[in-house]
Amino acid sequence: MRAFTVERYGDEAGLRAGEVPDPEVGAHDVLIRIQAASVNPLDRMIRDGELKAILPYRLPVVLGNDLAGIVVEVGAAVTRFAVGDEVFARPDKDRIGTFAELIAVHQDDVAIKPATLTMEEAASLPLVALTSWQALVERANIQPGQRVLVHAGSGGLGTIAIQLAKHLGAHVATTTSTANVDLVKRLGADVVVDYKKQAFETVLHDYDVVLDSLGGETLLKSLGVLKPGGQVISVSGPPDAAFGRELGANPVIRLVMSALSSRIRRRARRRNVTYSFLFMKASGDQLRELTPLIEAGRIRPVVDTVFSFESAPEALEYLETGRAKAGKVVLKMT
Repeated sequence: MRAFTVERYGDEAGLRAGEVPDPEVGAHDVLIRIQAASVNPLDRMIRDGELKAILPYRLPVVLGNDLAGIVVEVGAAVTRFAVGDEVFARPDKDRIGTFAELIAVHQDDVAIKPATLTMEEAASLPLVALTSWQALVERANIQPGQRVLVHAGSGGLGTIAIQLAKHLGAHVATTTSTANVDLVKRLGADVVVDYKKQAFETVLHDYDVVLDSLGGETLLKSLGVLKPGGQVISVSGPPDAAFGRELGANPVIRLVMSALSSRIRRRARRRNVTYSFLFMKASGDQLRELTPLIEAGRIRPVVDTVFSFESAPEALEYLETGRAKAGKVVLKMT
């Protein structure tokens, strides 16, 4: 089958197109013919080797972390799906590879595609929708009336997190550029901070939760907008020891993670707030919980640009250089 692989971390050639063996289908797997796959910042980080300490893939590895497609084969123990089902999924972190014609995914990580969406729209959702759910529902347990700040509201994660937070009854603030102020308002943001005109830390205060996808100084400044007892959940900040335990990392790696996050955790403690790192997990069950919200229009995908499958390297470059204006970048099989 055709696929795009990473053969060497940080290789100037980046992604390489070529033929790789078709996936082996385990007893609990479904084999999916991929119709569309989305491009995520995570793909760039994997390509460049930034996560090799916590995601030690054996190279070459097929890149790609979410998809929509059609089931073409089921394993002997599969009970949830049949050949011909239209599905979407974020494969488990150990079984990535959606920049390809086919992928075998454990049935627990797959869900039936929302009927109201195209394949391209469905492919844009799994990673960011699951991240939003695990941050706002599982970890933060957002309640009606709470105040939530979602950074980078026009990004792939931000566009979905705003909508989910509003569905949960939260008062939602977000940061974005001037060009996307109207977009994030339409998605449900109550307060919009144009970062080209204002510093969010001088405008916002007494928030319960911050969802951070930017890291760096933005993460540090986010501590100041929280009320006592509040929490910042970051997908871009330094990993912490709790994540190391979830990952099953060895004690040395957990110690390194603890050291990496020590600065932000100390600052959080001084302000009587908490910091945690989130690396989302695959979950077909959570995608099924999200599907009624998607089909009812409470969560709408935002797609910036659709590239052909053959243009995967250009799509990744487009995302990496910041040319995407809003929402997700998607690859479409031809």
